[in-house]
Amino acid sequence: MMRHLLTTFMLIVHVLVHVKPDCVEAFKAASIENARCSRLEPGIARFDVLQQSDDSTRFVLVEIYRTAEAPAVHKDTAHYQLWRNTVAPMMAEPRTGVKFQDVFRAVSR
Repeated sequence: MMRHLLTTFMLIVHVLVHVKPDCVEAFKAASIENARCSRLEPGIARFDVLQQSDDSTRFVLVEIYRTAEAPAVHKDTAHYQLWRNTVAPMMAEPRTGVKFQDVFRAVSR
C-alpha cells in the first residue's frame, strides 16, 4: 500500500559530481563519511551517495533538508568542510547542484 506524505517544507538538492578516474575510491570513502555525519544533523532528513552504473566516475549526492536554513548550517560543519577540502582536487570538473521542491512523496508500508 502506498501513501503520500505532506510536509510544510523539504528542499532536495542533487549534487552532480564527476571525479577523476584514479580518485573514485577515495571520493567514495570521503563522501560516505560526510554522509554519515550529515545524517546526524537535525536539519537533514536524508543524505544519499549514488554512483552512476555505467560510469563509475559520476556521482549524485541527494541531500534532503527540513528547513531553508539547513543547507547553510550544513556547510558550516567541520565534516562538510573536511569533505569539501578533501574532494576538491579529485574533481574532473566543478560539481553542480540542482535544487528541487517536494511536490509528492510516496512511501511503502
